[in-house]
Amino acid sequence: MNMYSEDLSDNAAPGAGQSSVDSVPARDHETHEVLNQAGDLVNYNAFSSDTALTEAIDVFAAQWASPKLRACGELVGSERVQHLARTANRNEPELRTHDRFGHRIDQVEFHPAYHELMDMVFSSETHSLAWTEKQAGGHVARAALSYLWNQGENGICCPMGMTFASVGALRHDPALAAEWEPLIMRAGYDSRPLPARDKRAITVGMAMTEKQGGSDLRKTQTTARPASNRTGSGADYLLTGHKWFFSVPMSDVFLTLAQTENGVSCFLAPGWLPDGRRNNLRIQRLKEKCGNRSNASSEVEFHDLHAVMVGEEGRGIRTIIEMAHFTRLDFAVGSSGLMRQALIQALHHTSARSSFGERIVDQPVMANVAADLAVESEAQMWLSMRLAQTLDHQDHSESERLLSRIATPMAKYWSCKQAPMFVVEALECHGGNGFIEDHMMARLYREAPLNGIWEGTGNIICLDVVRAVQREPETVDAVLHEIRAGLGDDPQLATCADNLEARLRRLPDHQGEARHTVEMMAHALQGSLLRRYAPAAISDAFLSSRLTGHCGRAFGTLSEQVDTRAIIERASVQ
Repeated sequence: MNMYSEDLSDNAAPGAGQSSVDSVPARDHETHEVLNQAGDLVNYNAFSSDTALTEAIDVFAAQWASPKLRACGELVGSERVQHLARTANRNEPELRTHDRFGHRIDQVEFHPAYHELMDMVFSSETHSLAWTEKQAGGHVARAALSYLWNQGENGICCPMGMTFASVGALRHDPALAAEWEPLIMRAGYDSRPLPARDKRAITVGMAMTEKQGGSDLRKTQTTARPASNRTGSGADYLLTGHKWFFSVPMSDVFLTLAQTENGVSCFLAPGWLPDGRRNNLRIQRLKEKCGNRSNASSEVEFHDLHAVMVGEEGRGIRTIIEMAHFTRLDFAVGSSGLMRQALIQALHHTSARSSFGERIVDQPVMANVAADLAVESEAQMWLSMRLAQTLDHQDHSESERLLSRIATPMAKYWSCKQAPMFVVEALECHGGNGFIEDHMMARLYREAPLNGIWEGTGNIICLDVVRAVQREPETVDAVLHEIRAGLGDDPQLATCADNLEARLRRLPDHQGEARHTVEMMAHALQGSLLRRYAPAAISDAFLSSRLTGHCGRAFGTLSEQVDTRAIIERASVQ
């Protein structure tokens, strides 16, 4: 007999072991009233509610951009953007190699939610403001836009960041820059698969990595030979080879590397040819990534891909590294933004939910965790905005150029290293609620490790710091000068600066210490910035926990003397 075959309708008569109360018709089978749940954090202004960010905009001379940043913050904090981000990640891009008639088309189809988000980020000029705005603080304002959009959806920030950074490489060839920059600077987004010059706005990508070389770009096997017909502003080439990772293969133009007779050279290739055909690029497959699912990353082959050389032949790595320098800063900014979103989600949940008779965030052990996360988030934000400021001044200040050279890879390394630990701790603040796909924290958890891989993993980035010290020893003086600007009478920071100087001077001969030295540099520079610009509650907590070792290795191990209430109040969405 089927034990579940008896009548379980609302009108069934009471049976054995069933109380008469059970006979009362249930209301839609409800067993409880939903209580003590935080609900979604929506419809807030991600800029105006971020006290530390608004202060940084003023400090670094970008206050003129506040109206634009407020408009962006309103959009990023909206329920609409959260819905679009969730939808775009649930409906991943799909590859169509052929149309229904058998023609090879190599197109990637995205959900409309992705296209709408792309239009938002490019219409807000996050890709172009640094280049088009002539006022002081242009790079800081653009970095703040990127910081905000990385709180909205990370998948759109990859094409945005590459489009922004491409200008650094293109300016190695003034003729090409003059030809393409006007198109790159246009606000807006056009998803149609058309030649770039026929579109309202364009995106720029980058394809460097090959499977045999990884980060060692000298091992590039893709070859380039001069084309028989020469057109355009430079010499035309035909490229043949394979690229293991090509994010955003639907970019309208992209930069890539190939071997010529004189070595690895940099090239600019259009996605589509002037006659409307796809350039000779074959998308082999889309990568099934752990995170960043709304964005397409692919494996491609070039079959006589039409391209034009950028910069000096045989110096392609140096040319494209100009682009990588900007993207590395954007990954530091992006990881900082991601941490800010994880933080406010944790604060929202623990402030709205009660346990053992009081709000979770008011319980001392959780207050310590929340305050520690808030201190880390603010330190990362100040660091990324200060390095954005170096880009505003590096053309006319040698000290700013040197600081940018050594501290940008340092910031990329440290922000990207902290992000996964940070997001895990913020997720844990939610308990099980944070570990389900319905919650934003699941997406942040998958996103957090990725910036540490893009544009060089941790060891590659630390070796870049080593190269900076080897090739330009003056970079050490530049970063120490910046750190000591915030010393005041703080003995902790002074001792840290002295120890760091000794380690940096010997770094080229002790490369095994690179990670530890870079971490020390990050802490010293963050401590200096917080001492100068943040309230004492923030800077005291940071210096006592990060520079003296008077705390544990996990978040939530601050000293009892720390003013956790003041720190949490400052970090919370107002």
